Amino acid sequence: MAGLSEQAAMKQLEKRLTSAYADVPADRVSAAVANARIRFDQSPIRDFVPLLVERRVRAELANVR
Repeated sequence: MAGLSEQAAMKQLEKRLTSAYADVPADRVSAAVANARIRFDQSPIRDFVPLLVERRVRAELANVR
């Protein structure tokens, strides 16, 4: 069940970031989310992964603007 809620959170996160960074191509946002998420693949505690991914992606995309 935790995997499904994380998956749903990641989809919502991607939509939020795509809207927030409308000037960045959507596939670039998706790639940034996927790359940031890979970093946490081995993390045993999954509760904060979406938050950590969001922080990484926002920092990365802030440099793109």
